[in-house]
Amino acid sequence: MYGPGGSAEGLRGAIEVAAPENRDAFELVKRLDERLATQPGARYALGYKITVREEALGVTPDQVIRRVQLRGAVAYTVTDTTTGQVVDTGSVSTFTSYSTEGSTVSTSAVEDDARRRLMAGLADQIATRLVASAADWLA
Repeated sequence: MYGPGGSAEGLRGAIEVAAPENRDAFELVKRLDERLATQPGARYALGYKITVREEALGVTPDQVIRRVQLRGAVAYTVTDTTTGQVVDTGSVSTFTSYSTEGSTVSTSAVEDDARRRLMAGLADQIATRLVASAADWLA
């Protein structure tokens, strides 16, 4: 894909991702950097909007939540920084869950891990879509 003649030849290092403003965005940007070798000042800018929704699962008869599902989505745009033209746009979504069994500290740790997994999954989907569409907009 990234090699000579591949559909995404030239994609690595050609995108700058908007700076993260919170922990979820930090995890998303970190994973995108791993996948796409993002660069400051690159020709293309990737903007994104993250939404995460929590849903209680496994509620006991006495209303104790035993499991939480995180549903995440990212809407993204790729803009050519030289022309200001939006060259690609899309959205991705996925979910993960975690157990609330245990102490407050352990629940907090597993929630953090679930959020990292959620952002990694969303970033992987974005990277895959960019690779698939790069031949249409990458100059």
